[in-house]
Amino acid sequence: MENNSKIAVGLDIGTTKIVALVGRKNENGKIEILGYGQAKSLGVHRGVVNNITQTINSIKEAIDKAEKNSGIKITDVTVGIAGQHIRSLQHSDYITRTNSEDVIDDNDLKLLTNQVYKLVMLPGEEIIHVLPQEFKVDNEGEIREPIGMYGSRLEANFHVVVGQVSSIRNIARCVKAAGLRLASITLEPIASSSAALSEEEKEAGVALIDIGGGTTDIAIFKDNIIRHTSVIPFGGNVITEDIKVGCSIIGKQAEALKEKFGSAWPGENKETEIVSIPGLKGREAKEISLKRLSQIIHARVQEILEQVYLELKNYGCEDQNKKLIAGIVLTGGGSKLKHIRQLTEYVTGMDVRIGYSNEHIVGAKAEEISGPEYATSVGLLMKGLEELELSYNYQREIFEKPVINNLNNQEELEIGIHKEKAKEVKLEEIAEVKIEEKIIRRPKREDIVDDLLDQEIGQKVETKSKPEKKSFFSKWTDKFIQMINETE
Repeated sequence: MENNSKIAVGLDIGTTKIVALVGRKNENGKIEILGYGQAKSLGVHRGVVNNITQTINSIKEAIDKAEKNSGIKITDVTVGIAGQHIRSLQHSDYITRTNSEDVIDDNDLKLLTNQVYKLVMLPGEEIIHVLPQEFKVDNEGEIREPIGMYGSRLEANFHVVVGQVSSIRNIARCVKAAGLRLASITLEPIASSSAALSEEEKEAGVALIDIGGGTTDIAIFKDNIIRHTSVIPFGGNVITEDIKVGCSIIGKQAEALKEKFGSAWPGENKETEIVSIPGLKGREAKEISLKRLSQIIHARVQEILEQVYLELKNYGCEDQNKKLIAGIVLTGGGSKLKHIRQLTEYVTGMDVRIGYSNEHIVGAKAEEISGPEYATSVGLLMKGLEELELSYNYQREIFEKPVINNLNNQEELEIGIHKEKAKEVKLEEIAEVKIEEKIIRRPKREDIVDDLLDQEIGQKVETKSKPEKKSFFSKWTDKFIQMINETE
């Protein structure tokens, strides 16, 4: 099998299915889908692992299929975090700068952000995401980028995402037990938004509603800033369960009935429209009215959408300044339900569209996974490629620009000569250049990645050649990657 260092894998561990998506960036910046594998999820309930063995087996099955489909040996994966244990809150914090004569720099932002991580949470909870929204410098508000400004007091509003450490560790254990390395983690609503939303929508104001099998994830953007996230512990499986009970049929039949004949709008069906379900073990076939079926579906979907609208109102979407001009984008398997777009418009009074990922992906297999049910998988793959590019650029900075303190001209000349020789050495190997008892160690790519991922929150790393600046979306993963990779 082929093994390519520029290839990433997104692993979506959902309640109904587990998807492994393999891809890489092409010369045009689009994501080329090389292959994918899918397996039924047997050990996850409402986004949380409740059976370790079954989840491991499902992950292995999806990975095996992806390897055969793509011809790529999979070792590292980018995994999403979701589930009913996720919650978010708003928090304001500030720092007083000791030297107001210097301009605000990245270290000031890190100091302020790291201060938020020290907030006391409920037992068993951990802050997993700190996202700055607007900044305030010396009481001058609505500042998006304070770097380069003068000021003695730096303040910011933060969106803080909190989750159960045990739930995250369980996912990590399953991934590691399946023979994989957790390269990166990200919140699934954020991953879905990367795949399904445009920059214009995020600027105008938009709510992404990802209706999955076990949960409904919400992410709200305004002015290109994430404003609110939440997880509603209901999804497509609850609708299937209602059909199963209401029509007295088994779960497999209820799921097929929902997919083939289900509708969220009961007025579409007539009383005379009947579907016949085969009986069990020679029993007579059961006749079910499509009108009755749509009434069952409508009641549950409306309940979910009312919960969604309550979250939108909690954010303040009815406020003129917080109005979501771009409306709502629906993704996830639940968004494929017939007439759900119309019902969402009716319940919320907003414009609604179904979110597809086809503008980001190319390749022969792209059409197969461009549907809304794969938005999270595509988003995780995009995140994995982003992290891969970040670590590659950081490594290239170190490899091409070695720095030794207090060098004289002769030493600099020797470094240039040795660097030319070192170009013949592959990045995966280690080259050591000795100059007057000073050693330049050119690390392996894996060492660079681990160095990034093992970095503790608040710890400083001194480098003379400045690496590419990490986004606030990626900074939060450092602490958890270290914790997760230490999980036995």
